[in-house]
Amino acid sequence: MSGLWGKDRVKQLLDKSRQKFAAWFKRQAANDGEQTVSEETTKITWVRVKNGIVDHKWTLAKAVSTCALISAMVWSGHQYVQAQMSDIFHVYVNGKEIGTVSDPAIVEKYSESKKQLLAKGPDNVTMVVEEPKVEFMAESAFNAQTDDEQLLAKLGGYFTAYPVGVELFVDGKSVGFVKDEETAKTVLQQVKDNALAAMGKKKEPGKVSVLSAVAEETTPVQGELQSIDFVQKVETKETKVDPKQVLNAEDMRNKLETGNVQPIKYTVQQGDCVSCIAQKFDIPKQVIYQNNPWIENDMIKVGEELDLTVLKPTLAVKTVEKVVETQEIQYEVEYQLDDTMRLGEIAVISPGRNGQKRLTLQLTKVNGLLQEEVVLSEEIVQQPVKEVAKKGTKVVLGEGTGKFAWPVSSYKITSTFGTRWGAFHKGVDLTGNREIKASDNGKVIFAGKKDGYGNTIILDHLNGYRTLYGHMSKLYVSEGDIVEKGEKIGYMGSTGNSTGVHLHFEIQRNEKPENPLKYLNQ
Repeated sequence: MSGLWGKDRVKQLLDKSRQKFAAWFKRQAANDGEQTVSEETTKITWVRVKNGIVDHKWTLAKAVSTCALISAMVWSGHQYVQAQMSDIFHVYVNGKEIGTVSDPAIVEKYSESKKQLLAKGPDNVTMVVEEPKVEFMAESAFNAQTDDEQLLAKLGGYFTAYPVGVELFVDGKSVGFVKDEETAKTVLQQVKDNALAAMGKKKEPGKVSVLSAVAEETTPVQGELQSIDFVQKVETKETKVDPKQVLNAEDMRNKLETGNVQPIKYTVQQGDCVSCIAQKFDIPKQVIYQNNPWIENDMIKVGEELDLTVLKPTLAVKTVEKVVETQEIQYEVEYQLDDTMRLGEIAVISPGRNGQKRLTLQLTKVNGLLQEEVVLSEEIVQQPVKEVAKKGTKVVLGEGTGKFAWPVSSYKITSTFGTRWGAFHKGVDLTGNREIKASDNGKVIFAGKKDGYGNTIILDHLNGYRTLYGHMSKLYVSEGDIVEKGEKIGYMGSTGNSTGVHLHFEIQRNEKPENPLKYLNQ
C-alpha cells in the first residue's frame, strides 16, 4: 500500500497481534512448566509462526491453533482496513492542487452556478466569464476526510468576469458602444428603414413608392429600389467596456442620424423671404423647405416659426432607385401663313394632341437628398398629333419657331422637372458643353442677376413662350438684343443657389413653367 492506503494502520495491527502473541506464548510456556521465556525466544517464535514454521516442542495441534489465531487476527485487520477505505478526488486548478473533494459532481455543479452568477451583470452589457481549468485525480484512501466547502471557497477565487460591448466605427472613427452585435445590427437596420420611411418608401425589398414627386401632367408608376447602403464604411468590434459608456439602441440611432445636433428655431421678421433667410444663416433653401413642408409658393408670414436645423448625420444612407414616369410630348404647330391676318393672330384649322413617352430614371439620394438624376431610356408611347393653324404673315424680329433645341451640346440631365427637395423645380438641370445656346429665336427681356438663379437670361419668343437660362458665369447678350436659335448667349457656371456647375433651363408658356422634356426629345 502507498499514501493513505493503510500501511501504518496494518503495522499497528500487526504490532498489537505480536504483543498479544507474546502474552499468550508466555502463558502457554508457564502451563508447560517453563517459568521464564526470553524476549528473543518469543520474537523468533513469532516470526516462524507468522512464516508458517513451527519447530518448538509444542504439539502440532498447538502450533496449528496458534497459526489459526494469528491468521484470524491478520484477516480481521485487513477487513477493518478495507472497511475504512474510500474514494477521494484530488482537485487541480490550472495545474495546481488546491485540495480534495468527495465527488467531482459537487465541483461541476458549483462551477456552473458560479458562471451563471457572474454572467448576471448590468443589463446594458454582456459579461464574459473566465473560468479556470479544473482536473481531478481519483485515489482510494484509509479513513480519508475531505472538506468540500473549504475547497469550493478556494475554487471560487479562480473565477473572474468582465463586461464587454460592441464598439461602432464609421470610417475608422469610434462613434460609441452598444450592448452586443445584435443590437448594433438592429440600430444600423433602423437607420436604413428610417431613411426609406423619410422618403415615403415601403420597407419591402424591390418594390417601392416613387421617390420623387413630379408635375401634374406626369403620371408616376411604381419604382424599384436597386440598392440601399451606407456612404461610409461601418465596422463593429467587441471590446471591454465601462457599462456607463454603453448607449441604448435609441440613443445610438439618434447619434448616427443627427450627429446630436441641437435644433435651431427662427421667427420670421419683417422683410424676410425664404432665400433671404437661407443666405442669412448660410444654409441651403432645400433645408428650409424640407424642415417646414407647410411653406407653399415661398409664402411665409411675420411671426411664423421656422425650423432651420441642419442635421449633420454621422452615418449617411445612400439609395439608388429606378423610376419609370410617363410624360407628355408637346405637339408641334404647323402654321399656314395668311397675309390677310394681323401680326400675332392665329386661327386653328385642326387642333393638335399631345403624345406620351415613358422615361426611365435612375435617382441617387443621400439621406433623402437628391444627388443625381439620370435619364436611362426614353420610349415613345403615343406620337403627338400636329396642330395646323393660320398665322399672320407680318414678320416680327425675334419671333420663335415653336420648336425648341437643347441649349447645351453633349448634355446630361442631372435633375428633371417637378417637386424636388421639398420644393417645385421649374425646369431641368443640364451639364455638358459649357457654351449656352438660345433654344429658339427670341428677344432678350432680362440679362442680369436674379434671386436664386444667379446670372440669368430670359428670352421672349414672341409666340407665348419664354425660356430661362440660370446659374451662368458669363452673359454674352444684353436686354433688348434679338438672338437666333442656336446663337451663343452665355457660359455655364454655378452662381446663385447652385450646388455645382450646371445650367438651369426653363420653358414657360404664358409665363407658367412647363416640363421642358415635353418639347425636347432625346
